[in-house]
Amino acid sequence: MSTTVEQSVLARLVTDAPHGVPVPVTLSYDGSDPLAVRMIFPPEVSLHDGGVTWVFARDLIDRGLRAPAGTGDVHIWPLGRAQTMVELRSPDGLALLEFGTAALRRFLFLTYAAVSAEVENQDLDMDSALAELLRESR
Repeated sequence: MSTTVEQSVLARLVTDAPHGVPVPVTLSYDGSDPLAVRMIFPPEVSLHDGGVTWVFARDLIDRGLRAPAGTGDVHIWPLGRAQTMVELRSPDGLALLEFGTAALRRFLFLTYAAVSAEVENQDLDMDSALAELLRESR
């Protein structure tokens, strides 16, 4: 089985409009980076020329489907049984997106089928990861 998962979903950007603005999003997971998921937005919905990619813990989606989760730039919480809210904060502002819970559950299920939660930490080399992180921050 492949350890790469991609799923296109349609989210709704919460605005002053009565029904929000539809936003195409690609959810992406790569087993070579087993703790992270990516939420990719196309250029046409970005404040900048290129698309925007948010990277955050896979576990955050898992926890956010059941109860409010997140302490940094990404917050996720259930909104009833059928919807899940994702709040993204950056220096440019805040985006509040509404996702269908079923789509997020399906994506999460496929990621755990690719790399289970029990083995996601097994091949993690913390020393190399920390060295890489420090190298990137310079």
